[in-house]
Amino acid sequence: MRLDTAQLAAFAAAVHHGSFEAAAGELHVTRSAVSQRVKTLEERVGQVLLRRSTPVEATAAGEALLRYVQQAQLLEQQALKQMGATAGSEAAPKLSIVVNADSLSTWFLPALAPISERHGALFNLIVEDQDHSAELLRQGRAHAAVTAEPQAVQGCRVQTLGTMNYLAVCSPAFMQRWFAGGVNADSLAVAPMLVFNAKDDLQHRYLRTITRRRIAPPQHRVPSSTAFLDLAGMGMAWGMVPEAMAREALRTGRVVELQPGQPLPVTLHWQTWKLQSELMRDLAAAVRQAFGASDQGR
Repeated sequence: MRLDTAQLAAFAAAVHHGSFEAAAGELHVTRSAVSQRVKTLEERVGQVLLRRSTPVEATAAGEALLRYVQQAQLLEQQALKQMGATAGSEAAPKLSIVVNADSLSTWFLPALAPISERHGALFNLIVEDQDHSAELLRQGRAHAAVTAEPQAVQGCRVQTLGTMNYLAVCSPAFMQRWFAGGVNADSLAVAPMLVFNAKDDLQHRYLRTITRRRIAPPQHRVPSSTAFLDLAGMGMAWGMVPEAMAREALRTGRVVELQPGQPLPVTLHWQTWKLQSELMRDLAAAVRQAFGASDQGR
């Protein structure tokens, strides 16, 4: 069975953008053309590939096909660039990378510049919690991910990067107000706490290191790594902040640790598709170098 490239492109674009309308804009065709191409592809493979929801999502069968399409597109883009067959963004390899917000705010960005310069790559960075980022690899929506998951996703390879240490911090005034009697289950149950989003488990993981009780502190949801530190310094709540990010604020006394000298370590891994590709090899090396050159946990 030979699959039609235009149909595959329509399918992949619909998943990537989450709608037929946005896919049509990328492909410079009508919405009905995208819909018809996907429908014809589904008839050809004999399976439903997309859930017509908002946003559009791939089914289990669609996820398997999407991984193939994404890999084929990446290899084609690289080949075109190496051949000099086309110019501009159409030949530029496009990479979707999942990275947690704390890594993005501390050590990850220096990995991108050499890859952009050497390969002319374009990046789609997807921010996702490190405990959930590997799921986007399984769905075929990303080429690579910074993840806390040590087991390789099917069709991927995994490399351990190292450990990011997180510190539980708050302002000195907050410490005096809420923890004057000690950092324990009773005080932690009532002291306001910062969480990144509903998936953020770091604070609760820290709580479990102190108490076995099920406690539900008041929460501020703040989807920003730098805002975590800022709000902790303002005395609004306590939260888990990467040690590298908190170090200067600790030095100046803007924040203090709830339990000095007791960081919460999180081991990070780099997972990427098993592509025999110079681009992916260079990207993996750049990510390892960027993490190694950073001051995580030092």
